Amino acid sequence: MASLKFSHSNGNPFAVTRHVTPRSTRPTRIGFKIFASDNHSEPDLSVCVNGLQMPNPFVIGSGPPGTNYTVMKRAFDEGWGAVIAKTVSLDAAKVINVTPRYARLRAGANGSAKGQIIGWENIELISDRPLETMLKEFKQLKKEYPDRILIASIMEEYNKAGWEELIDRVEQTGIDAIEVNFSCPHGMPERKMGAAVGQDCALLVEVCGWINAKATVPVWAKMTPNITDITMPARVALSSGCEGVAAINTIMSVMGISLDTLRPEPCVEGYSTPGGYSCKAVHPIALAKVMSIAKMMKSEFNDNDYSLSGIGGVETGGDAAEFILLGANTVQVCTGVMMHGYGLVKKLCDELKDFMKKHNFKSIEDFRGVSLQYFTTHTDLVRRQQEAIRERKAIKKGLQSDKEWTGDGFVKETESMVSN
Repeated sequence: MASLKFSHSNGNPFAVTRHVTPRSTRPTRIGFKIFASDNHSEPDLSVCVNGLQMPNPFVIGSGPPGTNYTVMKRAFDEGWGAVIAKTVSLDAAKVINVTPRYARLRAGANGSAKGQIIGWENIELISDRPLETMLKEFKQLKKEYPDRILIASIMEEYNKAGWEELIDRVEQTGIDAIEVNFSCPHGMPERKMGAAVGQDCALLVEVCGWINAKATVPVWAKMTPNITDITMPARVALSSGCEGVAAINTIMSVMGISLDTLRPEPCVEGYSTPGGYSCKAVHPIALAKVMSIAKMMKSEFNDNDYSLSGIGGVETGGDAAEFILLGANTVQVCTGVMMHGYGLVKKLCDELKDFMKKHNFKSIEDFRGVSLQYFTTHTDLVRRQQEAIRERKAIKKGLQSDKEWTGDGFVKETESMVSN
């Protein structure tokens, strides 16, 4: 397990020095069996993340697409690389959803009903199904799909015993890893759940300590974008024993106000509450957050020992390729499944393979993180541009050797070497 040594000498009250010893009780997880293709020119989409073998990097993100046995089974049958179940807690009786709980933003004039959906807001809470029910379904899924990766998403109140009990119970089902929801932007912040932890590094250190002292499977910390510097909680999570980081969860938002009724959307009995924003419009924001985390991991950690899962507005193989180019090992999809269905994974795989063929990449690792090197500071951009301008102005003057003289251009060639 990870032991933590706190240092305040650098002025950072959340600085953590990591001393890691292996989790001796942690089992090695052998996931989906990969067989060599007869067609050697076909790119290999398989990935191995924290010892978890997946047939492709596409993961069902925690939310409605992983809300029960039926839909998670469908995801496995369609070929998703892994499934992260909807977030569970010890007492589902406290979770009461409302409906409607979604609102959409469309492109085009005045958000025309025919415009493309580019934004999606939800005010949905974590799973409202009894924990025991969800645990039975996890166990059944692992029995039916022993070689597929099932990840439990968990969230609990600020209570060490509660976190320990929840971890123990989900691990008993045979799940392969845990994603900790430190990032839900709405719901129960007064109970120190979700983003209330992910936005408070002092609290995060303590809770991650509880979790990683108990867990025997890989742990991913899901980060909130609703923070000034996302690398701070990501650093704390990794330094506190987590094997991976997932980013980003949804962005706090108000989808809009109906200009007919003057009421906010989604509208519940005439009222609403701020919710989480996802879909295509958040993709550029998610890329920036993932880039920041990946650069931090590369400079401060051995990023081969840790994992990064990119989330945000993925609907095409190209969207996924961007996350991987920025260092992501896997790519999660949630809203995309809600809009296009579970069969979307086939399109994602085909399009990602097309991208790989275009650049002659044989595996995901061939291009993971390749684009990180092209991000720098604005000061460096200015320097690079000034050098480029100087080079373009450095037009060759005169002849370089006697052999370049010609009879027809003799006068001009002479003039080219005159200095005044």
